Amino acid sequence: MLEYKVMISRYTYKDLVWVDVQSPTQEEVRSLMEEFSIHPLVADELLGPTLRPKVDLYQDFIYLILHFPTITHKHDGGEDQEIDFIIGKKFIITAHYDLVDQLHEFSKVFEVNSILDKSIIGDHAGFILFYILKDLYKMLDGELDHINHDFNEIQDDIFKGKERDMVNSISHLNRDLLNFKQILRPHKEVLESFEVAGTKFFGEEFSYYLHTIVGEFYKISSMLDGHRETVLDLRDTNDSLLTTKTNDIMKTLTITAFILLPLTFIGQVFGMSVPGIPAVDNPNAFWIILSAMGVVGVCLFAYFKFFKKWM
Repeated sequence: MLEYKVMISRYTYKDLVWVDVQSPTQEEVRSLMEEFSIHPLVADELLGPTLRPKVDLYQDFIYLILHFPTITHKHDGGEDQEIDFIIGKKFIITAHYDLVDQLHEFSKVFEVNSILDKSIIGDHAGFILFYILKDLYKMLDGELDHINHDFNEIQDDIFKGKERDMVNSISHLNRDLLNFKQILRPHKEVLESFEVAGTKFFGEEFSYYLHTIVGEFYKISSMLDGHRETVLDLRDTNDSLLTTKTNDIMKTLTITAFILLPLTFIGQVFGMSVPGIPAVDNPNAFWIILSAMGVVGVCLFAYFKFFKKWM
């Protein structure tokens, strides 16, 4: 069953209720507060985003705030999407301030399961939260899979001679991973606290599901650490190739300057307007001087190429 009220969606299954609200107004928060007996402090926090994730245990519900990083699916929320969860025994409220694709997808599954009466949801709202969080961490898994594709493209371009272009690409990717890690870092402490609070609130038999949620976080965290190592390896490889190419260019320019220097000197000597310059009166002076400069140039090139092996 689905009802619409501005930006509020309500889903019910048997005696369980899930209310999803985007950017709630004061009137909407007041309505939820009266219907579900929400503490005024919690109701006030629903009116706008918060800076830090947290978990609070109240007598009739648990209040959980988590921020989820986004890379490929940025709507209007910037680099992270905040979701506030209010979990009671028979209800759950999710509040967010940007469109969250995964919540929208989960609502479709929830609605179909309700219609077909084949839901795998348990007898309290904690199970709804469990499946929502699993889907949200699955979303993060997809975000990191997208980065894998970027890794392959960058690696191919590095060895195609596009090292300079890849400096910016690697820097941007590293920035995304740093933001991802920074946003996700507080999940560890919050989820561990939530595991304790959830066990007290829903009973010991629900602890397995709570521990599984923590496990989902650790899986994403491990993947993120692996991606960070990969991007640093790519940067080192790119820097090495770029340094090698730069050194080769500088060496070529230096050798070219060494070859041109004596040729320039010869040209300047024979170009002086003073008596006694050899061969200046010879009608073939130009070709003689040019041939001499050519011989010197070839000898210097052969010296650097074959003897010093600098080229």
